[in-house]
Amino acid sequence: MPSAPNLLPTSVSQGAAPGLNYRLEGELVPVLHMALNGEVPVYFEHHVLLWKYPSMQIGLHPLKKGLKRRAFGGMPLLLIEAQSAGELAFSRDAPGHIAALHLPAGSGIVVREHQFLAATGGVQYDYNRIKGFANVMYGGGLFIDEFYAADHEGVVWVHGYGNVFEKELDPGESIDVEPGGWVYRDHSVQMSQEAYGFKTGLLGGGPAGNLIFNRFTGPGRVGIQSAYYHPPVAEGAGGNTQREGGGGLLGGIVGGLLDN
Repeated sequence: MPSAPNLLPTSVSQGAAPGLNYRLEGELVPVLHMALNGEVPVYFEHHVLLWKYPSMQIGLHPLKKGLKRRAFGGMPLLLIEAQSAGELAFSRDAPGHIAALHLPAGSGIVVREHQFLAATGGVQYDYNRIKGFANVMYGGGLFIDEFYAADHEGVVWVHGYGNVFEKELDPGESIDVEPGGWVYRDHSVQMSQEAYGFKTGLLGGGPAGNLIFNRFTGPGRVGIQSAYYHPPVAEGAGGNTQREGGGGLLGGIVGGLLDN
């Protein structure tokens, strides 16, 4: 029998990544805490920064594609970068589970849109539209985030809703996941859609219905979140203008750039 997906650690007391040490803490809304040595930057979406030391140098992380395309896709307009030694922490405004995805050199990972938290600076970032009508309808949105560790290992941290389980697929092995249930997959894992038709009326009569799954085929990892439905809440909910970029240092960076 194939093995079932395994629950990833919900807390990490001492983790290591290039240029930093990190902890995963918290029972309801988890927090990613980092201590940087200043040798490798860390980049992230501006609204996920929970706190930082005042002495830390913050700047913009370069993007390959322009602001207009990201705005059209509903993606965060900017990525921010912590560029000096110090400590800081990240969280999203939702209950869930933070997973640390370690990438060996030469490997890459695809992350569901709006679930990326942070990444080490040596990991290349890009994003792309999902191709194909079925993929858009049942694949988790219009866009995906893509990360690639080229010459050096790196780490990508993601936020899953509920708990995050991981399935390591052998070559040719497949698993069907509810369309809202996947969080990430290795570049080597292929995703397709499977529809199961059935009759919904009494004794087989009445209209036909479909049960839709995303099918993932290995080799590689696929991450599954247990709370595959979550209300569409804007980042920085509750009128928190700082985390929406409306105040403070990060708000000044974002506001000044958009005003130009």
